Amino acid sequence: MGLLEVTKEFEKIGYQDKIILLKEKTATVLEAAEALHVEPDMIAKTLTFKTENSCLLVVVAGTRKVDNAKFKKTFERKARMLSPDEALEFTGHAVGGICPFGLKNNLPVYLDISLKEHNIVYPACGNAHSAIALSISELEKLSHMTKWIDITKEK
Repeated sequence: MGLLEVTKEFEKIGYQDKIILLKEKTATVLEAAEALHVEPDMIAKTLTFKTENSCLLVVVAGTRKVDNAKFKKTFERKARMLSPDEALEFTGHAVGGICPFGLKNNLPVYLDISLKEHNIVYPACGNAHSAIALSISELEKLSHMTKWIDITKEK
């Protein structure tokens, strides 16, 4: 799954050629930023959090950390991240390539306002050797976002 599912989804809207395939591993924010020659905060990392029976995804700017109090206020639950196996099970993507595209299940996707500090961001595309450059409006559209939220700590 992973990259193949993202590519299939993007083929439907003519975005498959925008996927950037890299020789370098991009599993971490710093690896991705170095491989793409961009600032780490421009990497759009997708975090997976447990819900009662499933999970939700939150895309945040690369260097941002989750503020647990803001998370609890927003989602009325403690922030509990999925294990790598759970993330793969729910999203169809392995850790390092998790993104809000080509998902195995229909999951809610939230975008953190930290992303709005950039005109272009770089989320993964289903594996640890892929990315795509997207404007914020493209990210909104392609991620089928639920809504914008504010759950990260200030820099």
